Amino acid sequence: MRALTQLIRFGWEQALSCLFPVVIFASLALTQIIPLPFLPRYDWILLICILMQWGMLRSGLETRDELKVITVFHLIGLALELFKVHMGSWSYPEEGYSKVFGVPLYSGFMYASVASYLCQAWRRLNVDLIKWPPLWAVIPLASAIYLNFFIHHYWMDIRWWLSILVIIVFWQTWVTYEVGGTKYHMPLALSFVLIGFFIWIAENIATFFGAWQYPNQTEAWSLVHLGKVSSWLLLVIVSFLIVATLKQVKGKGTVRKGISQVI
Repeated sequence: MRALTQLIRFGWEQALSCLFPVVIFASLALTQIIPLPFLPRYDWILLICILMQWGMLRSGLETRDELKVITVFHLIGLALELFKVHMGSWSYPEEGYSKVFGVPLYSGFMYASVASYLCQAWRRLNVDLIKWPPLWAVIPLASAIYLNFFIHHYWMDIRWWLSILVIIVFWQTWVTYEVGGTKYHMPLALSFVLIGFFIWIAENIATFFGAWQYPNQTEAWSLVHLGKVSSWLLLVIVSFLIVATLKQVKGKGTVRKGISQVI
């Protein structure tokens, strides 16, 4: 019975942490089903995202520091979108006043929603990182993963080598979290895989509602290739490393016995 209670508590905290992504999915579905007047669909989604961001900040669901982190992700994601659309990796076929070089500005909020989830879950579940590697290992690894999203179009794709490096660098790192006053823990690499897999599921939902379109979905919607899980896995790793590093730089953590860092 206690296990079920804890599972419900964990699910509730996760649901609250996913508030921003849920609103984005709801707006995608709503604007797909119900044509809204005056503005194209992409512009309505952008307005909904902006209002949601403002509402979370005003209500205290999000702190100013978390907003800064989310803004960083918005810019990083928008840069990636501009490049990927230019290279033909995917497209946004609908019209919109808020499109820049074929990319609607709401797309940056989809990346920001991942950061929002990480920040919210971090705070709500009292996340603690054990044996977090030094910055000299974390920052170059995160940079290499992000740059590979661009460079592989002109050179070989080294995502699998980077994945091996992630395993090596974080081999001893564990993440602990608290549910109902009880601490739980798992290997950090496993948490990366789980989050990446669930984002892949979310990607299928998003493409079904026309958030964006892969070349094989131009005629009719089809399941996103399972290989995309590796891309989302690496993106989650970059996201996690940026959030953890920014929190560390902010000085909100302490070091226990030289091996454990609370962020």
